[in-house]
Amino acid sequence: MSHPLSVEITMPNGIEYVQPTGLFINGEFVPSISGKTFPVIDPSTEEVITEVYEGFAEDIDIAVNAAEEAFENTDWATCDPIKRTKLLSKLADAIEDNMETLASIETMDNGKTIKLSRSDIQLVADYIRSTAGWCDKIYGTVIDTGSSYFTYTKREPLGVCGQIIPWNFPALMMAWKIAPALATGNTVVIKTAESTPLSALYIAQLAKDVGFPPGVLNVISGFGPTAGAAITLHPKIRKVDFTGSTATGRIIMRNAAESNLKKVTLELGGKSPNIVFDDADIKKAVKNISFGIFYNSGEVCCAGSRVYVQEGVYDEVLEEFKKDAAAVKVGDPFDETVFQGAQTSQMQVDKILDYVKLGQAEGATLVTGGERIEGKGYFIKPTIFSDVDEEMRIVKEEIFGPVVTVTKFSTVDEVVEMANNSEYGLAAGLHTNDINKAIDVSNRLKSGTIWVNTYNSLQYNTPFGGMKQSGFDKDSGKEALDNYTQVKAVRMKIIPSNK
Repeated sequence: MSHPLSVEITMPNGIEYVQPTGLFINGEFVPSISGKTFPVIDPSTEEVITEVYEGFAEDIDIAVNAAEEAFENTDWATCDPIKRTKLLSKLADAIEDNMETLASIETMDNGKTIKLSRSDIQLVADYIRSTAGWCDKIYGTVIDTGSSYFTYTKREPLGVCGQIIPWNFPALMMAWKIAPALATGNTVVIKTAESTPLSALYIAQLAKDVGFPPGVLNVISGFGPTAGAAITLHPKIRKVDFTGSTATGRIIMRNAAESNLKKVTLELGGKSPNIVFDDADIKKAVKNISFGIFYNSGEVCCAGSRVYVQEGVYDEVLEEFKKDAAAVKVGDPFDETVFQGAQTSQMQVDKILDYVKLGQAEGATLVTGGERIEGKGYFIKPTIFSDVDEEMRIVKEEIFGPVVTVTKFSTVDEVVEMANNSEYGLAAGLHTNDINKAIDVSNRLKSGTIWVNTYNSLQYNTPFGGMKQSGFDKDSGKEALDNYTQVKAVRMKIIPSNK
């Protein structure tokens, strides 16, 4: 017997809802061609929530054809843009109206705390609503080339866009991808992360409910080597946008080049420095560095996983940081008092604990944590290493968990050099009460986002993206719209009229 296209689910907090499980193609939930499904695991209980249909290359092909039909043979790309504004605004309203359900889905599926999930879903609604306002503001220019010619440019959509999102912020990453693509008149085929497909399918249902035309948005649950690869290689997809690991980003670049020279946007890994200067407010700085690494269970590409503390306050900061980490409440993510929920998968737990062992073998001092919490669920204690050097793998490599290294420094020049001594360049933080130092150091750090006296402070109208091997181009903000348009120049000869 085939798996149903939707199932009724009662979540751990008692909320009941209907979860779509099919592939969302051409405005309908459908089974995959193969009929194959895969289980979705609750990382807090290690129990199966449901199964969803798994998309393969043939399903991607059907979705791309539907998206191409919607782009080429409807008015989606050419309509009065206020039509797209209205639909995106309606979707934002629907997401906000279903806030508690969507937040609970994120918490059940991903393991993040319910408080964090609520803030994620609010940011989803805010970002989609903000992007809706840009639909009728995709301006071209008139170029003065003399009285004999009329020359202008216009920005046009690319066509079918393929998008691949990660598991750490499922709904938010979906919003960051689909909103600018749809606002500028493109159509979308988006692949969810295999471990966290549920919120995207629910949002697809909301998009259908508010009236998005068939084929404009298509959502595929599947795995990277199959469905993801099919997106990056598909000859009808004109642009691919990916958030995930740097290693996978390299594969996507190759596939894009070898297929049809797709336009590519990549938001990749990070190993972000978080710097505390002697003149910082120590209590606030400690709270910020703690939030910077233990937020979202450390499963954040921009996590402040390399902490640098100036020698005058090093001992004080390390002691306070140790106390703060030990006080972090880890456990049931539906508990309103819990700060750190579960890691998203057993695979991630194994990776994190392997790095803990590696750090100890390299000679670093384990200050606190470094253990899995016994019992059901993928829970790891907040972990701090000190006495590290810049060549240790725990300092250089992305761990993607609640593990942080703490290093002492003396001068501004020294810490800037250490902070920039990385192939990554996604984000950085610094803590100081000296405005001149804040501006100077911000200018010298080679990172796409700099947070001063705060950390992990995402905002819907602020661009986000990296430098170096952390990728290129931006998600969020006005800058994201540029990723989904191409410039056409029109030059017209003017024939003088008879006087």
